[in-house]
Amino acid sequence: MSRIQQAVVFALVLCSGCDESPATRTADGPGGPRDALVDSAAGRADATPDTRPASPDTSPASPDLHIEPDAPVGPWKLVWADEFNYQGLPDAAKWDYEQGYVRNNELQFYVKARLENSHVENGQLTIEAREDNYQGHAVTSASLITKGKASWTYGRIEMRAQIPTGKGSWPAFWTLGTNIDQVGWPACGEIDIMENVGFDPDTIHGTVHLSGVDKGGTFNASAPYTGFHVYAVEWFADRLDFYYDSNKYFTYPKTGTNGPFDKPQYLILNIAVGGSWGGRQGVDSGIYPLKMIVDYVRVYEHTP
Repeated sequence: MSRIQQAVVFALVLCSGCDESPATRTADGPGGPRDALVDSAAGRADATPDTRPASPDTSPASPDLHIEPDAPVGPWKLVWADEFNYQGLPDAAKWDYEQGYVRNNELQFYVKARLENSHVENGQLTIEAREDNYQGHAVTSASLITKGKASWTYGRIEMRAQIPTGKGSWPAFWTLGTNIDQVGWPACGEIDIMENVGFDPDTIHGTVHLSGVDKGGTFNASAPYTGFHVYAVEWFADRLDFYYDSNKYFTYPKTGTNGPFDKPQYLILNIAVGGSWGGRQGVDSGIYPLKMIVDYVRVYEHTP
């Protein structure tokens, strides 16, 4: 939640007596080869997430009531958002989790619904990778997904966040096709809205993956890990445009119809450590904890 939104909420509280009026990334870096969904080196398969009750105060707010001083310019209508205006675990009505050692020979074990790895407070979500030897796993982290809860075809998908840094870190904001369990990867399609690796900390990557295609672009940012920035994709029937703040740095022109980018995708937010791309130049033992702090995640539909 931005400071402007916080001020607006405070003003609304003061006026309460007034008259009422009414996205399974398996990338070895952009364009690189992919690992299987089972971490074959460790012999560990993905765990099946269990169901947990919603954390307190997680009733979804109506997007139409949100005041958006930093909404994108153009004919966009907000259709889904998490502004993180609550405390505790991420809203179970909106988010699920990946679990286990999932891909790319990464070091972290993804944990489900553990406050130390994913929690909401002060209007922000924190995803944290820790070296804490939890249940025998040296490094833990969280990977939040909307699979089975929300998915979209076309629109603007954005996150305002401060990403971590350090050699070995690999934060990402991305999507996968909801049909991945039926058609597999890369046939399901993948949209990497933001990836960053700690050995190249000032470079933001935006990439698409589908059968026979691995294409992307980069933006040379100035220390993106020192403050909050907006990472977004504007996904149309004929193209995908990638943004760092207001800077459009890559366009993928779609060809044909009825491809993976004409079908629903679900969201993923995660911090990986090491692995085939993030660990390409090693992992600094002093990087922990790694924190990605997320102000909001929003999805808009285009209304021409």
